[in-house]
Amino acid sequence: MTTHAQRPALLLSRVDVERIEDLLERPQYSGINTAALREELARAELTEPGNMPADVITMNSTALVKVVDDQQQVHEYELTLVYPRDADGSGEKVSILAPVGSALLGLRAGSSIDWPMPGGRSARLHVLSIRYQPEAAGALHR
Repeated sequence: MTTHAQRPALLLSRVDVERIEDLLERPQYSGINTAALREELARAELTEPGNMPADVITMNSTALVKVVDDQQQVHEYELTLVYPRDADGSGEKVSILAPVGSALLGLRAGSSIDWPMPGGRSARLHVLSIRYQPEAAGALHR
């Protein structure tokens, strides 16, 4: 895993952080390793939803993401970052509790992050563009 100095700055919605922290306290998620997500929440700068720049991935945002795995294979995905209840197993909706979901939260279009994946692998995630962001669309209470 990379050090904090190598990770891009994170800007998160105060409301998203409150909802995620509440989620992390629920017993049904106690068996999930959420240490990396908790680290990201702790190091992030918070802002009010109405002040969120449109190029930041927030909860329920849809982004075009390029993933380069440790085998140098490149894949592009359109992913929507959702709460666990909204993840449908399609691969298009990724839970905030999944490693990729934790990695995406708070990233800006054009930024990249190295992130550990299941099975001891790692991947580099590049955010190519934000296709939809609730705050930019005026959906501040979703």
